[in-house]
Amino acid sequence: MLIAVVSLFWLMDTSCANIAPPLGGARDSLPPVLMAAKPGDSALKFTGKKISLVFNEFIQLENAQENILVSPTPKQNPVVESKLKILNITLKDSLEPNTTYQIDFGETIKDINEGNILQGFKYIFSTGNYLDTSSISGRVLQAETGKPDSTLLVMLYTKGVDSAVYKEKPRYITRLDSLGRYRFENLKPGAYYLYAWKDEGGQRRYLSGKQLFAFADKQVSTSDSEIPVLYAYTEKDTTPPVRQTPSTRPGKPAAKPAANPAADKRLRLDFNLENGELDLLKTLEIGFQLAPVKKLDTSKIGFYNEKWQPITDYKIVQDSSKKKLVFKYKWTENTIYQLVLKKEFAEDTAGRKMTRAIDTLSFKTKKISAYGTVRFRFLNLDLSKNPILQWVQSEKVMESSKLTGKELNIKMFTPGEYELRILYDTNNNGIWDPGMFFKERRQPEKVLAITRKVNIKANWDNEIDFKL
Repeated sequence: MLIAVVSLFWLMDTSCANIAPPLGGARDSLPPVLMAAKPGDSALKFTGKKISLVFNEFIQLENAQENILVSPTPKQNPVVESKLKILNITLKDSLEPNTTYQIDFGETIKDINEGNILQGFKYIFSTGNYLDTSSISGRVLQAETGKPDSTLLVMLYTKGVDSAVYKEKPRYITRLDSLGRYRFENLKPGAYYLYAWKDEGGQRRYLSGKQLFAFADKQVSTSDSEIPVLYAYTEKDTTPPVRQTPSTRPGKPAAKPAANPAADKRLRLDFNLENGELDLLKTLEIGFQLAPVKKLDTSKIGFYNEKWQPITDYKIVQDSSKKKLVFKYKWTENTIYQLVLKKEFAEDTAGRKMTRAIDTLSFKTKKISAYGTVRFRFLNLDLSKNPILQWVQSEKVMESSKLTGKELNIKMFTPGEYELRILYDTNNNGIWDPGMFFKERRQPEKVLAITRKVNIKANWDNEIDFKL
């Protein structure tokens, strides 16, 4: 609520004011303070078109048309302007009778000198004899990550048809805080249809499957004691498929191709080695940097142990893009291997071959002691939801481990710091699936973000208990 109205503020003389920073003294860290409002906050029987707010210092507005939320949502947004210490709001829309209005300024109002933001500032008035006091509150999380996204807006509609979300503006609108929580206040009592989405461009409509979007399965009411969490999704599925054990991980980035690939006559290769070592949890890969392979003769490839004895029990697989060869072999730890490539072993679609008659790659596998042992126990895991443990670094799922019991034991795991998530794989297909609103009204699969990070140490038994 706003502080009490200071009478006679209209008599303040601002005609000769000069906007200038104070000389010396401590830096101003306080946001502007409202000194007066006309009409006063929570005014009843409002019939005017203009609202004026006076602050204790000179103010500026930032992205007013995008940041200011008015509920109930008007057909035409009000005009909001600032001059010195005064903020003027001119209403362009006709007001509904017996209705409580709320203007949420978000992060619009700042002081001029230091840019201190007036957070959470709202102005309320009613065209009737009383203020509506009903409320609805809840939470919105991203379905794929289990994390909040405070850039989403939450909407209430009075119409239940699916097309309303892209044809009409919502009745009420509010924001999320940093924890994904929202609260609608000053509502008329009743039932509503609840949605949330990323409102790019300020359209106040759900226009694209690329927008984060969430919906409630049924109407929510101002009389409900608890509102189910909404889970936001986009239609694009980017989660890697699940693997039963630690598997192929991104290797060393490929060498930068030549500036003009067409002029480069050499067959350029790269290998997924790190400092000449092969990860025991990986296959050996040969990448063709410039173009797909047109001709491949695996008889021109030799594979030997450290004593130069031929190895034969391996398999070479070419991927569908024809730009990668994968060597499948049961590696021995801390062992040297030799790969011999003859010039004729491969030719790409541009006719490139190796420049040398024979090229040899010598590499060594890592020691088992370079990996950690994982022993996790999940004390209250619901196995009926087909849980999958996701290992995350820099918001990317690096590994996935299907949980078939309340304990997870992995003998070899790549050391590092990981965030953990639990994917509840409803359809048991091994990947996260987004929702579908318009055709099936299907909710997305949900992910639970585990707040605790884990640091897997090499040559260490990493034993941790989790309570979800």
